[in-house]
Amino acid sequence: MRQDPFKYFRIEAQELLEQFGKGVLDLEKGLRTAETVQRILRVAHTLKGAARVVKQTAIADHSHAIEDLLQPFREAATRVPEPIIGQLLQRLEGIRQALSLLAAPPGPPAEVPAPQANPAQPAAPPPVEAELRTLRADVRELDDLLEGISETQALLRALQNSASGVQRARQLTELLLEQLTRGRDSGRVMGIEKLTGLAGELQGSVNALAQRLGTGLEQVQRELGQVRGAAEQLRLVPASNLFTSLERSARDSAQALGKQIAFEAKGGEVRLDAHVLEVSRAALTQLIRNAVAHGIESPVERSAMGKAPSGRIWLEISRRGRRVRFICRDDGRGIDLDAVRRTLQQRGMPADELGQLGRDELLRQLLRGGISTSGSVSQVAGRGIGVDLARSAAERLGGQIRIDTEAGRGTTFELVVPLSVASLEALVVEAAGTVASVPLDSVRRTLRVPSHELSHTEQGLTLLYEGRAIPFVPLALALRLHSGAELQRNSVWSVLVIDADGLAAVGVDRLLDTETIVLRPLPPYAPAESIVAGASLDADGNPRLVIDPEQLVAEARRGRFSEPAARAERRSILVIDDSLTTRMLEQSILESAGYTVDTASSGEEGLLRARQQRYALFLVDVEMPGMDGFTFVQRTRADPELGQVPAILVTSLSAPEHLQRGQDVGASGYVIKSEFDQADLLERIRKLVE
Repeated sequence: MRQDPFKYFRIEAQELLEQFGKGVLDLEKGLRTAETVQRILRVAHTLKGAARVVKQTAIADHSHAIEDLLQPFREAATRVPEPIIGQLLQRLEGIRQALSLLAAPPGPPAEVPAPQANPAQPAAPPPVEAELRTLRADVRELDDLLEGISETQALLRALQNSASGVQRARQLTELLLEQLTRGRDSGRVMGIEKLTGLAGELQGSVNALAQRLGTGLEQVQRELGQVRGAAEQLRLVPASNLFTSLERSARDSAQALGKQIAFEAKGGEVRLDAHVLEVSRAALTQLIRNAVAHGIESPVERSAMGKAPSGRIWLEISRRGRRVRFICRDDGRGIDLDAVRRTLQQRGMPADELGQLGRDELLRQLLRGGISTSGSVSQVAGRGIGVDLARSAAERLGGQIRIDTEAGRGTTFELVVPLSVASLEALVVEAAGTVASVPLDSVRRTLRVPSHELSHTEQGLTLLYEGRAIPFVPLALALRLHSGAELQRNSVWSVLVIDADGLAAVGVDRLLDTETIVLRPLPPYAPAESIVAGASLDADGNPRLVIDPEQLVAEARRGRFSEPAARAERRSILVIDDSLTTRMLEQSILESAGYTVDTASSGEEGLLRARQQRYALFLVDVEMPGMDGFTFVQRTRADPELGQVPAILVTSLSAPEHLQRGQDVGASGYVIKSEFDQADLLERIRKLVE
């Protein structure tokens, strides 16, 4: 495979192009003209030199032209004229187009002629490195990482120096043993005082060594934890990386339509996985173009309505738990619902059905795509695909999009998507021996609650807080760690969790710490309760559950956790498998479905357990050393007490003779691992045990 000669140039050029775009937009706003010009000139010089190195003369020529355009304004205090701004944007578009041709698989260097860019044509988003495998990091973050590595190295050197203490302790031990052995063989023992002195010196050396090692290892562990956290931060990208290209899209769309726009964005400090950020960029670009085309009025119209001539578009990015919200709103005319009705009528919707559609249903129809409220087709909008593309992007990320509009006041689009990876501050708690994390931005407060202040209602436990009853959920019960009977202490710690729908209180055993964690999704083969957002890693690299505040509040308000007594009477299932991974996976699936589960690692152990306790069903692996699954089922069928307990065989053996043997020994079901379906397995079990 050929090496990619433009790999690092593309990354650098994309970053410089982003700085270019932001600088030109600042010039257009008249922000610190001389300072901004000098900044753009430095960027142009850097890109020109890099482009010459990789023989991309078109990009180098565009950069040189930008230098020529801005050189007269290097020391000027006046604003750069609008025609110059237009020429700068044309040159940037030329660079963008040339760079986009380098994003394909490596081939001969492609020379791109300088395009005659149309200033009314909205700019496309910048090209993206394939699969976003390479990211550029902030220098300060790299400095923090390197500092942590240096500190750890220093601590390890100090531990290495402790080796001299180990050597001295070893010498003292050998000397003491030698004296004791010589004395035993010759009948003469060294004086007690000398032996005591040696033993005392040995004890002192060992104690000092233990203290140094203990302190040093603790410091190393702490430093490595910080280094790992810094490295995980580098995996994520600040949302502010979106802002320049989105503002450019708003500006270019407005210019194409003869409108004026002021763009504001906040939430740039939110750090997200690069894939989520890039797919969201495409959706937000469409929403912003739609806002300019359909929502924002012309300056004349706005003035006649008593509005400022410049329309405003706001973008707000926020994160809550495992979801991120992109809210894009404008102060324009709002969505023309009558135009939506006319389009639906033209598409053949019956008049009586159309007359029954209210505001919300019309907005839902708009989200389905193919509906345009524009009276004409332009370079910006008019084909009814803008919202459709935004919706498709949301679905691609497993999210959703919502619309709200008010005539004459504007429209709000809310894009909500789950995160594949996210960095967040979390409160670390413990319940029934299990450590979990709760996103800190959803924690209203923590308090110690006496047990007698918890009230039992038809919806479950409630806690009186600020004069109103809110649902109380023991975290151990919500995670099915116990039946809830343990909640008999004098008092419990309660974490008040808030979301858009209200409050819920979570009961925990201990509050451990607050820390920055990186939220990771659970693998698809590890199902969990709906309140689990994902997992993070603790200092030892072990997975730790992260609670989803929204799901927790929703489930608590629905009273899902209100029947601890019924849970104590769950039917019991015995899982028999020699693989620990398979046993834990099947146990998790069954417990999530409401069953009590015991496990055995062999057929022999399973048979012993089956004779000691009554089970509603056996779930048995076939291929096990010693007694295999066929033999286990055959023996239980022959046992008068166990013969009526259904048994399901789980195996990778799928040949017809194996299926037939399973039937012959009396198995109630046969599940092939390569065709495993969790829902099908649970349905089979439900029918057998009920």
